[in-house]
Amino acid sequence: MPPPRRPAADPAPTPETVRLTGVGFGYAERPGVLRDISLILPAGSFHFLTGASGSGKSTLLRLLTLSERPTEGRIALFGEEATAVPARDRPGFRRRMGVIFQDFRLLDHLSVFDNAALPLRLRGVKPAAYGPDVEEMLAWVGLGDRAGDRPTALSGGEKQRLAIARAVMSRPELILADEPTGSVDPAMAERLLKLFQSLNRQGTTVLIASHDEALARRSGARLLRLTDGRLSAAPATAAA
Repeated sequence: MPPPRRPAADPAPTPETVRLTGVGFGYAERPGVLRDISLILPAGSFHFLTGASGSGKSTLLRLLTLSERPTEGRIALFGEEATAVPARDRPGFRRRMGVIFQDFRLLDHLSVFDNAALPLRLRGVKPAAYGPDVEEMLAWVGLGDRAGDRPTALSGGEKQRLAIARAVMSRPELILADEPTGSVDPAMAERLLKLFQSLNRQGTTVLIASHDEALARRSGARLLRLTDGRLSAAPATAAA
């Protein structure tokens, strides 16, 4: 008789970029901003976080960037405990992220080119090595002819695009984007979505907070929805 078949080996677990376990957050005057949030973002996954204004989307992103600490529960980033990481260790986590803020946080004393190149400069990359990549990224987001300008000369939509270019320049492991298409026209929103999709296909984990559920559904990403501080998941969407 043939030898017994070996049982199939268990598949290797997918590395986790983010794990939230029972996370809550609130203020004395507003408890329950977030309630019992448990969430896993596997490495290389793509999620849209939706919900009404004031539902806690931006608060959740601030927890993931370690700008706020949860009032309960635990946070792990890149497989490491990060719930109460001391200030001196936060930059190590943040260097692995690309963060797009609603208020852009550009440096007005630097040119458009130097703002986009900043993450690479901070990593010690020489200008001769990153120049072509920065020029290509600025062209992709429609700012190729504004490289020498300062952010103060840009419109709101142009600042939004520059903030996105800066966030993705270093090909981070995790992109956290707060309403990244809120200040651009529909054609540019689709173009920026393709940029996020391309980075995701290369292995970057992407979490986008957005009111634009139509864009989210066209993305092929998994939808997460915040309602009254609680998180629910929707089935994966079909990419356009």
